[in-house]
Amino acid sequence: MSRPSINRSGEMEVFAKAVEVGGFSAAARHYRMTPSAVSKLVLRLEERLGVRLVNRSTRKLQLTPEGHAFYERTVRILADIDEAERSASAGESPTGRVRLNVNASFGTHILIPLVPEFRRRFPAVTLDIVMTDAVVDLMEARADVAIRAGPLKSSTLIARKLGATRMMVVAAPSYLERCGTPSTIEELKSHDRLGFCYARAIDGWPLRTGSETIVLPASGAVQVSDGEGLRHLALAGAGLARLAEFTVRGDVRTGRLVPVLEDLNPGDLEEIHAVFLGQGGALPARVRAVLDFLARYARVTPEPDMRKTQGQAPARRDRA
Repeated sequence: MSRPSINRSGEMEVFAKAVEVGGFSAAARHYRMTPSAVSKLVLRLEERLGVRLVNRSTRKLQLTPEGHAFYERTVRILADIDEAERSASAGESPTGRVRLNVNASFGTHILIPLVPEFRRRFPAVTLDIVMTDAVVDLMEARADVAIRAGPLKSSTLIARKLGATRMMVVAAPSYLERCGTPSTIEELKSHDRLGFCYARAIDGWPLRTGSETIVLPASGAVQVSDGEGLRHLALAGAGLARLAEFTVRGDVRTGRLVPVLEDLNPGDLEEIHAVFLGQGGALPARVRAVLDFLARYARVTPEPDMRKTQGQAPARRDRA
């Protein structure tokens, strides 16, 4: 049983400050303590945890691997305590900062256009948005919510599905005029098939041939780190690209990109999830507000056949 005499949050706060300012002496000055008092506090913390948090063989404060992990969790716990106090005083009104890690395509085409409406609804919530297709560790990145496309790996993260998108092969008219339009898998093999410079769940292009589906590797001379970069390469006429339908919907409607090999499209869908740490009932109001907003207004649904909408005027999007 834990002892009520131990001020755990106070110990964690002093430890975190020592890490942030680079030493016990600086932390002692901040809290008007003596350096020996700070040192003893950290020692008591280590004894209770049964691990060494700090290497004391150097003048500069140096964390052990266990110390680094404990520091990361300490920062999040202290932030949650602050949030709980703010929420209580504000009657659970969403307030504070939410850090989002979002893949570039979803961020560009779905999230960013919705930010003004979110800010109108939740003026006390500020957003830090990092756009990258790399799968990050939410704890290390200090992210509250991440948007991930494709199958989810088993983890301690909680996932909330935002929908699914159809995948399709597209190219710019300039590329097709220069290199021709492939109509078979054999013809496709001689084309520049642009791809990603990182491993994906399906590292290639699934194509339906008869009753079977084969996966043709991307083999273009250029590989990129995110879907939005791949889209711009296709728009520039650098080659064929296989992209999520929602990212090229406007380009196809205006004729800037043309669907290719739709007859061989297996119709596979890529699911999109918002993932986060912790149980839903214990989420801070600010994070819950973001997740609920995304679930309502950032839904992604596939269109069955983009060839039917090619060249049409963009559909009007109602305001959220």
